[in-house]
Amino acid sequence: MEPIKINEIPSGISRIVGEIEEIIFPRQGHTSNVGIIQSKNGCFVLKRTKGEQYSSLLTKEVQILNQLTKTELSIPKVYNYIEDKNEYNFWTLMEYIEGETLRSYLSKDNLHVKRHEAIFNFGNTLSKIHSTICPSDLMNNSPWLDDMLNHAEYNLKHYNVDGSLKLLDELKENKPSYFNQTLIHGDFTIDNVLVKDGEITGIIDWSGGSYGDPRYDVSLAIRPKPNIFENKSEVALFFEGYGNRIITDEDYKYFVGIYEFF
Repeated sequence: MEPIKINEIPSGISRIVGEIEEIIFPRQGHTSNVGIIQSKNGCFVLKRTKGEQYSSLLTKEVQILNQLTKTELSIPKVYNYIEDKNEYNFWTLMEYIEGETLRSYLSKDNLHVKRHEAIFNFGNTLSKIHSTICPSDLMNNSPWLDDMLNHAEYNLKHYNVDGSLKLLDELKENKPSYFNQTLIHGDFTIDNVLVKDGEITGIIDWSGGSYGDPRYDVSLAIRPKPNIFENKSEVALFFEGYGNRIITDEDYKYFVGIYEFF
C-alpha cells in the first residue's frame, strides 16, 4: 500500500491531531497503512485500510480495543474511527505507545542480558492476556475452533492465502483435544508486541482478539524467525515467563497450520 498523505486524512482526525509536523512509516504488514504522527498536539498512530477484507479487520480491532479498555492490559486507546463504506476506506486514530517491536529489539547486537529479559517478559505478557477475564461481548455463540475453520475455508475460496485445500481438510479431520478457552490475542507475534529496555510496553493489532484456544496464541508466539526462537533455550525461556508449557509438538503444528489461512 502507498503511504498515507496528509491531504488524505479525514477532517475528523485532523481536528484531533492538529498541525502535523511529521509522519513516520514503520515496518508494517500488508493489511493496513500505519503512520506515526508527530504534531503540536502530541504523538499518535494512524491506521488506514482499503478493501472489504482488511477494513473488516480494522473494524473488529477497534471494537475489541474498546471492549478491553477497562482491563489492565497495555493496549492503545482509540481516539477516533471513521468509515467510508462506499470505497471501504477505513481510518482509526490511536494512542502512541513508546517502544519498538520485539522483532526489531531482538535483532540488535549486544543484547544478551536484555534479550533474555525481553523473551521472558514476552511469555509473561501472554500469560496476563490469558488470565484476563474476557468481556462478555467477545464471547462466541459457537466453538472458537469451528469458527476459525469456517473462516479459513471462506478465506481459501475468496482470497490469496498460504494454506491449501489439503491442509484445511487435514485440520478439520484432526482437531486437537478440547482446552479451556480464555481471552486470546489471535495474532500474538514478535511484530505485535512493543518493548523498551527489555520491558513490554504495549500489545497492538487486536483484530484477532476473541474467547478462544490459548494454544493458538502460544504457537504463533514461538514460531522461529531469523535469529529469534531458533533454539530450544529461547523457547524454554518464553515458557518460563508464561508459567506453563501448554502445547505439544502436535498442537504447535496444528495451530500454525490454521494461521496459514489468515
